[in-house]
Amino acid sequence: MLKKLADSDEGKAVAAALERLNQRDQALWAADCAEHVLPFFEAKCPGEVRPREAIEAARAWARGEIRCGAARKAALAAHAAAREAGDGAAVAAARAAGHAAATTHVARHSAGAGLYAAKAAFISGGHEGLDRERKWQLERLADG
Repeated sequence: MLKKLADSDEGKAVAAALERLNQRDQALWAADCAEHVLPFFEAKCPGEVRPREAIEAARAWARGEIRCGAARKAALAAHAAAREAGDGAAVAAARAAGHAAATTHVARHSAGAGLYAAKAAFISGGHEGLDRERKWQLERLADG
């Protein structure tokens, strides 16, 4: 599904817009995408903080408060939480958070955050949810 999302017109528009951003701004956008769908995870895994901590790590790195290694650890922890989630939308939301934090290490992970956020929205709300999420993502990039 992620390849299909990436190859869509919206996916290509997101990728093109991300290429124009510096790594710091990509991390911030990725964190926003992950936070936008985080409720899907938190509803299924109340009290589990690893994805939220990964989002916070991406933002802290962008502000120069932590180093890449700390954000990378948070990314790995979010992906571990995803493996334990057991619900498709929750898994995708946690993976979006992991990719947001991983953007600090490799900028291209920002696209992964957007793709997993879109996947979470699709699993939760079908094509309407996906369309709303992609529109929101593109608007966020235009505002950035």
